[in-house]
Amino acid sequence: MTRTRSRAADGAGARLEILLETGPFHAALRAAIRQRSLTLERLRCHLRREGVSVSAASLSDWQHGHVRPGPASSGRVIRALEQVLQVPGESLARLLAKRDSAAENGRLDEQAGPLGELLDQLPGARELDLDVVTRQDKVLVDVERRATSARIRLLVRARRDGADRQFLRYFGDPGCDLDQVRLHSLEHCRLGRVLRHPTAPVLVAELLFTEALRIGDTWVVEYVLHDPTGEPCEDYAHGIRTTEDHSLLEVRFDPRMLPVDCHSYARTGLAKPRLRMTDLTLSNDNAVHLAVSDGATGIIGIAWSWPS
Repeated sequence: MTRTRSRAADGAGARLEILLETGPFHAALRAAIRQRSLTLERLRCHLRREGVSVSAASLSDWQHGHVRPGPASSGRVIRALEQVLQVPGESLARLLAKRDSAAENGRLDEQAGPLGELLDQLPGARELDLDVVTRQDKVLVDVERRATSARIRLLVRARRDGADRQFLRYFGDPGCDLDQVRLHSLEHCRLGRVLRHPTAPVLVAELLFTEALRIGDTWVVEYVLHDPTGEPCEDYAHGIRTTEDHSLLEVRFDPRMLPVDCHSYARTGLAKPRLRMTDLTLSNDNAVHLAVSDGATGIIGIAWSWPS
């Protein structure tokens, strides 16, 4: 599989920068601890020097999102954490003050524009009824340099009783003919309504589960999207509406047309600039991949250039 060069540390730093901006608190805290290469016991020792006593169990719960620091002592504790972890002042405190970073910031500009117009026609499409535990995208780029197929597998967890569908969003490349884009359900779901925007390369569809879930239930769905149209592409990206425990993007290229300068990137929103993360090297079977844990709300992707 893909070999990652020495820019991995830079990529981890860039990811921490994004998490400190978007949250959630537990993901930013865990990334900051990893960036400093601290065990929880070492972190406790540093905090004690700052006059703060926190158990290892509490630190573990905080970084995994099981509980949050209580209001009685959180101000002093968070300030000490920011100092020990060498992150900007108030960065963790600001995230902690948010009621639900994913719910507040995870809409990815869905209220307006072509995407908003389509979502308005699908009641419930903006609701956060499901958490994505794991997402895997496998993309094929053909000899014409077009991303013709994407196979997506999701493991989701219900936030409420009765959750029974997943809404997907698709942004075609420039020149995309939405009438030729096809979706096929593969496992544990069937295709429901599919809406195509009349003037923009944007598609929204629903995948109906074969049964309704109860709160806390997990479910696996798999589907494939075919798009033989569009101009040559130079990236593949995935938008994260709520935090995902694990995201895996893999792009495989036709051996007759291989790219150069493959790298991962992140964006905090659809209109935000790209932040280059890690250089990626093609494997022997002409593929690169990006694996992300505790993904912040926003966009993660793989980009490349074509030889001249």
